[in-house]
Amino acid sequence: MTVSGGGLFAERPRPVGAVPEDGLPEEAFRTVTPAYGAGSLADLLPSVCAVLGVPGAVDVLGLGERLDGVDRVGVLLVDGLGTYQLPQAAPFAPVLTDLARGGRPGDGLGESGVLTAGFPSTTPVSLVTLGTGATPGAHGVLGFTLRRPDGRVLNHIQWADDPDPRDWQPVPTRMEVAVDAGVPVTVVSAPEFEGTGLSLAANRGGRYRGAGDGAAVTDGMLAALRSGPGLVYGYHPDLDRAGHLDGVCSDSWRAAIRGVDRMLDRLVHGLPAGAALLVIADHGQLNVPAAARYDLGADPVLGAGVIGVTGEPRVRYLYVADGARDDVMANWRAVLGDDARVLSRDEAIAEGWYGPVPPRHADRLGDVVVMCRRRAVVLASGWEPARVGELIAYHGSGTAAEMTIPFLIAR
Repeated sequence: MTVSGGGLFAERPRPVGAVPEDGLPEEAFRTVTPAYGAGSLADLLPSVCAVLGVPGAVDVLGLGERLDGVDRVGVLLVDGLGTYQLPQAAPFAPVLTDLARGGRPGDGLGESGVLTAGFPSTTPVSLVTLGTGATPGAHGVLGFTLRRPDGRVLNHIQWADDPDPRDWQPVPTRMEVAVDAGVPVTVVSAPEFEGTGLSLAANRGGRYRGAGDGAAVTDGMLAALRSGPGLVYGYHPDLDRAGHLDGVCSDSWRAAIRGVDRMLDRLVHGLPAGAALLVIADHGQLNVPAAARYDLGADPVLGAGVIGVTGEPRVRYLYVADGARDDVMANWRAVLGDDARVLSRDEAIAEGWYGPVPPRHADRLGDVVVMCRRRAVVLASGWEPARVGELIAYHGSGTAAEMTIPFLIAR
């Protein structure tokens, strides 16, 4: 979930009407756990840094052979481009489709694969997981919103400098480590994100280059790649925004995927000698019909015993009154049935969704963790902006549609 300018929640309000068909097969709703240490976003930058010669970096993904002779790497993150969006994108994105099939247009030098997001499968968690090369439990950004020790709610997308990003997220970024080792790093993203809490938590250490749209991100990445060896990271939010507002496979989503393809066309064919381009995402998306929307704020059974709520509609963190946890879990299981898994905080941690979680970070999770399944969401009217409940596509939970992301390589 991303924002731009005034923020996603400041966009046009409207009731939920017709929801486009997003083409997801039944198997897209199977559960996928994060592949930490084997094939997740946490493993990408350590592997890239190993290729670029950063001391101590471990090539978890085995990129050394595939990127033999490479001294500069561009990483483009397309927000919202899950693996299950690729078939729907194919009629509108020929370059992306060629890369996903394993080849660069015209020469067959590309490769394709799949990674998993961190959990929850949401933008702040994934961006920090990518940037630090650490699991969410280690870096502490464990959701779209979290409760602070003083009881206030922190929205990671609207995060300025309180709390201090270096305290809230204490793990050094891979960009800091690379720069300290003499490897130049450039971050190309929207000007309004420079210096925000999330940018500092995820990307501190890199030289920031503001880019207001896809063409500018492309220009900035190519300029940095042509300037010499190093790591170049670019971020593009348009596809995710179109999915949230109008749905995957809507007209605006298709226009956004065409824009992504134009970026890829220029990037792939503009790479200088010795360069590689890696295309990734932070999560997928799925469209949610009005009938699949529960509302904590309007259901007295769901609201009983709940004194705080964070997370987002696909993964809820519930803070409960003293002694009420078991009753809250029983109520939520009864109401949501097969539409969600309802776990205690300790159960969610023990299952490995976050990786190891130190006590300081465990306290940021709710007493109860609700992981939606199928197409269900849990809204929280009265607890968060009404606009959250008026979106079309969502993400955050542990289905294959949300958790699996493409990993595409062009030489």
